Amino acid sequence: MNLALWLERTAKVHGDRPAIYRGAELTHTYAQFFRAAQGLAGALRNAGIQPGDRVALFMKNCPAYLLGFYGVWGAGAAVVPINAKLHPREAAFILNDSGAKLVLVTPDLGDELADATDLPVVDVTGQKFHTMCDDASLPVVSRDDGDLAWLFYTSGTTGRPKGVHISHGMLRATSLSYLLDCDHVSPGDAAYYAAPMSHGAGIYAPIHVAAGARHITPLSGAFDEVELCDAARDQGPLSMFLAPTMVRRLTDVAKAAGRHGDGIKTIVYGGGPMYLADIVEAVDWFGPRFVQIYGQGECPMAITALSRDEVADRAHPRWRDRLASVGRAQSVVEVQIGDAQGKALPPGEVGEIMVRGTPVMPGYWQNPEATASTIVDGWLMTGDMGFLDEECYLTLRDRSKDMIISGGTNIYPREVEEVLLTHPTVREVSVVGRPSDEWGEDVVAFVVLSAGARLDEAALDAHCLSQIARFKRPKAYYALPELPKNNYGKVLKTELRARLTS
Repeated sequence: MNLALWLERTAKVHGDRPAIYRGAELTHTYAQFFRAAQGLAGALRNAGIQPGDRVALFMKNCPAYLLGFYGVWGAGAAVVPINAKLHPREAAFILNDSGAKLVLVTPDLGDELADATDLPVVDVTGQKFHTMCDDASLPVVSRDDGDLAWLFYTSGTTGRPKGVHISHGMLRATSLSYLLDCDHVSPGDAAYYAAPMSHGAGIYAPIHVAAGARHITPLSGAFDEVELCDAARDQGPLSMFLAPTMVRRLTDVAKAAGRHGDGIKTIVYGGGPMYLADIVEAVDWFGPRFVQIYGQGECPMAITALSRDEVADRAHPRWRDRLASVGRAQSVVEVQIGDAQGKALPPGEVGEIMVRGTPVMPGYWQNPEATASTIVDGWLMTGDMGFLDEECYLTLRDRSKDMIISGGTNIYPREVEEVLLTHPTVREVSVVGRPSDEWGEDVVAFVVLSAGARLDEAALDAHCLSQIARFKRPKAYYALPELPKNNYGKVLKTELRARLTS
């Protein structure tokens, strides 16, 4: 089933409902949203775009992003959303690899991209795009569940990004799992797109379309803490996806301003490690507004979830353990922990996290070798390490490539990071392995200090030794003004390791 049918159904029954806002300005009702999307679909077909073709979106968050999604899907084609923070040459690689036929852009990105590609580039703020949206409306093209809807390119921190085949059926399963495992969506709610729509934030658009909820893209086109708080106050209730680093920043700014997030209904967080100290502080300040999800591009937003009640619970005797986990398997997947051969391990033992179910990708785009090593006997081998407890809560350790082996013993950086983050002088931290002739690897920590603090290695050592085994404590500490991160806010441990060998 084509996901664009959800928009059509909402528009036919609730066409007068407000649909899309740019800041506080209403740009489309649902009837206007569907009409513009299907006009765009007709224009794309007239331009030679066929079912199964790819159309790229290289844009900051804006109302046209939603028109692009549904116009492309309505034409039977697939979207290739490209993170707006990528360099034009990086974007050009994705355009070439995906075989995209056309790219929709915001003007700030399109000028440079035009020099890097020969593809037709359409500025979504220009007259040509508006004319396309006014084209003769095309009936939604029928698509099967396995047909490509979204070609998602991995962040590529260890090499060229790979295209993940995300089908209509995968997105529908993820959307329905949102209702079962994350949050209810009401017509009066608003999806607020602070995080990139090329990523998790955009994947949550379909379920809000199906519910007839509002969609708000910020005037800034990006994440701005004050803008978000103002929008929540004036246009709430808002629901949104934020990366853990965004939650950390929002908490800092809100506390400094004395704002408690009035109008924020739900913040779904994921996409990287949320440290226990950070989420405890966020819940203490904002209250029970948080839901955690764990997913990957290869199983988008749909591996595990930790409910609002579980995130906020402080009465359960094991609440800290639960809060340090990423929750339990979502309703549409199976999760198990496997050894090096993929054999299931018992509760409490650390191994590779394996997932199978409807939201799992069929494979990487035109990359059978990578697919064969990642999808094994129907299981997605995530490359993440973790363990399940007796109640089936999943706790992450680290990516398998990030595990430190020192003196033959496995050390999981996240465990050390969690401890260091409870020290008052540490604002952010990333732990990696440093090559050692004696031990193979030494544990070292890169820290971002709190305002006005000085690096006190002896104090950090003592803090670690009070909570973890001596062999796990860092052998060295390096203070940085900020940690290197990719375009999705994930810390680039590869870059930190490179600093140690340069």
